[in-house]
Amino acid sequence: MTRVCETVTGTTTAVLRTARDRAAQDADLVELRLDGVGDLDVAAALAGRTRPVIVTCRAAWEGGAFRGSETDRIGILNEAAKLGAEFVDVEWRADRSALHLGERARLVLSHHDHHGMPADLAERVRAMRAEAGSGIVKIAVTTATFADCRRLRDVVVDGAEQVVIGMGHAGTVTRVCPWLYGSLWTYCGTAAPGQLSFTELVEDYRVKQTGSRTRVYGIVGAPLAHSASPAMHNAAFAATGFDGVYVPIETTDASEFLSAADAFGFAGASVTAPLKTRWASLGVRVDAAATQIGAVNTLARTARGDWEGRNFDVDGFVMPLARRGLQMTGQRVVVLGAGGGARAAVWALARQGAQIEVAARRMDAATRLAADLGATAVLWPPRANWDLLVNATPVGTWPAADVSPLPRELVRGRIVYDLVYNPPATTLMRLARDAGAEVIGGLEMLVGQARAQFEYWTGLTAPESAMEQAAVAFLARRVE
Repeated sequence: MTRVCETVTGTTTAVLRTARDRAAQDADLVELRLDGVGDLDVAAALAGRTRPVIVTCRAAWEGGAFRGSETDRIGILNEAAKLGAEFVDVEWRADRSALHLGERARLVLSHHDHHGMPADLAERVRAMRAEAGSGIVKIAVTTATFADCRRLRDVVVDGAEQVVIGMGHAGTVTRVCPWLYGSLWTYCGTAAPGQLSFTELVEDYRVKQTGSRTRVYGIVGAPLAHSASPAMHNAAFAATGFDGVYVPIETTDASEFLSAADAFGFAGASVTAPLKTRWASLGVRVDAAATQIGAVNTLARTARGDWEGRNFDVDGFVMPLARRGLQMTGQRVVVLGAGGGARAAVWALARQGAQIEVAARRMDAATRLAADLGATAVLWPPRANWDLLVNATPVGTWPAADVSPLPRELVRGRIVYDLVYNPPATTLMRLARDAGAEVIGGLEMLVGQARAQFEYWTGLTAPESAMEQAAVAFLARRVE
């Protein structure tokens, strides 16, 4: 079972101890960051602890807060070891000649790069292992892409005792799937870029319940900080007992994703902007409906080991309309945008016999979509007084939630369907309500397509209520 180490900091020893004891209620071990403590009392910081601790006094030259002499810093670590600290973290680049850990404390020999991945990382890792002896090697480098995460694993995985971290949002997979890297534990807290909270790691990503047999899924695209998909799918795995985990993979390069996902053995992925239209040319077998739509929102690895693509955005899009008994036959529908979401909406509405106009800021994109799917391209902005307006652009998405794709005077019609779900109530929806229109939010579509994805991947009935609750809770945290 993966161990979770919570990193705690404090400006005073008392604050540090309080944070330590709070973390120890849940975490398996606690990293005490002594750098930055103004009145440091090492004995007090260690006394009365109920969990094993990693004592760290990170030098400023490696991203920490300690700006004193190296003699003083190594002295602090020696004192911690003498007082019984279970682990002592010291930098590989530090002069360790005066470090004396004794027989009880284990060395964590660490190397951090807050700027990227050094080209000679493999050589550095080999040198660290040779110098660590019976200690643990910790590598923390900044990952900018999913391909970086793959390169990081290729460098470090060989069965040695180690902890491997890709810092930054791109490195989330290294934190929530530590077993992919042979890591002895994973860190949580707020002390480093990309760190997740204990609750996110243990309750959302279920890091203590996953391992080498777990099937890994993800959402691929960029940006992803607004996405509720990880919360929904991980909640669905938990509710059904399915041994899976779902992680964000932020990239704008479809081929990069496929290459790295093959190396990691990913089982499937949700696809979001800007990657919904790029898969057939990369050898993905796209089904007939997704081919007609011209967009893919779901990937799955087949029993043969290759990839197939489908589009469940259509399932999600039509569900709210069907629930309300709305028939679009002969109705004037305006779709804003020309991306993958717009394609799914136009395809679904055309099959219902709607009279569809596509409006996008780039007329050439609107014209291509309209020609592909039997709609009409119109100039931006579209004229008002529609039966249904569909916003398939990202305008209004958190954190830029105070904007609308159309000005107030053009928001006039019967129904507004905003595919943006974060926030749940968008500025466009507010303008539509003010104008007397019925509104439909994007959360219903999100849950609907996620439900279809889950059932496609697992063969199980999706726990729709659990998925919706998880999405709502995620969005509520974004507002706080």
